[in-house]
Amino acid sequence: MASVTLTNLFKRFDGSVCAVNDVNLTINDKEFMVLVGPSGCGKTTTMRMIAGLEEVSEGDIHIGSRRVNDLSPKDRDIAMVFQNYALYPHMNVYDNMAFGLKIRKLPKEEIRKRVEEAAKLLGITEYLQRKPKALSGGQRQRVAVGRAIVREPQVFLMDEPLSNLDAQLRVQTRAELIKLHRRLGITTIYVTHDQVEAMTMGDRIAVMKGGILQQCDTPMQVYNHPANIFVASFIGTPATNFFPAVVTEAAGGDFLIESTDFSVTVPKDRESLIKDYVGKDVVFGIRPTDIYDANKKDHIESIPGNTVKANVEVVEHMGDKVTIYATIGKHQIIAVFDGEYKAKDDHTACFVFDLLKSHLFEAESQKAIY
Repeated sequence: MASVTLTNLFKRFDGSVCAVNDVNLTINDKEFMVLVGPSGCGKTTTMRMIAGLEEVSEGDIHIGSRRVNDLSPKDRDIAMVFQNYALYPHMNVYDNMAFGLKIRKLPKEEIRKRVEEAAKLLGITEYLQRKPKALSGGQRQRVAVGRAIVREPQVFLMDEPLSNLDAQLRVQTRAELIKLHRRLGITTIYVTHDQVEAMTMGDRIAVMKGGILQQCDTPMQVYNHPANIFVASFIGTPATNFFPAVVTEAAGGDFLIESTDFSVTVPKDRESLIKDYVGKDVVFGIRPTDIYDANKKDHIESIPGNTVKANVEVVEHMGDKVTIYATIGKHQIIAVFDGEYKAKDDHTACFVFDLLKSHLFEAESQKAIY
């Protein structure tokens, strides 16, 4: 096994389009790292450079202690699982999994042993003589993973391997990949645009936008302490609510975050972080799951400093949860309550913000204040 280190990594197309912009990232030995971001953010290009499928414009890639910039893909000791499975349609499952080993001229007995062990691990032993067209999408994906496993590489690269599966199968296969990583302990880099996959699968997640690495940390650290507005908006479903605001100091010494249609009090333990922002433009952020119904007393006490009135427009009942679409003045807001919330559309409600879980960002740089 090995770590993967990216140092000042750039990828430019046509000399001007910068798809990957000065990425510095270390994937630790045996770690499951997820590269996540919207389409066009540079995550797949980064993976393809690690694999040797794209030339590095600038910077270095190390796998273990080896600099691999100039090595061909076959010499990097990596195995890649593609989004479209990339199975040979004329070969059965066994031959698809064994093909790379045959190219390397491994002994037949060693090939048989590796293929059978991987098939058993993935639960596809009974399909070894089938052609890909006789398999379901989930089974084909497991064959593609099996083909990577038999290589016994230092690093697994997985490029959106679950995107072609239906929702239920995606959840099931996601769990299988997590268990597989725990068993094998192989360093894994996983690319996805799905933030749910990122949150549930990664030891750490690296959030990218426009070719730039925005934040890299554990899933809960990224969720609870986003580095900027983009990370706060991209990680979490439904997305964080944002309101332009100004920090002010009240006569009694409290600090307020004043938006055009409401104001809330800054928690005491956050005051030291915002004293230098009095009179400056900021952006207040609150996640839908950190908003509560003021009429319920079992969550957070409703006081003037954390309560706002909202005009409820749409209520979506989802069983155990209720998603509420409302407005505060001219601003849209989404809240998620428990399934017991009985209110209907078109009414006025009181929302309570959990201000200890709220976020504040600089308006100009969009970087987090807290």
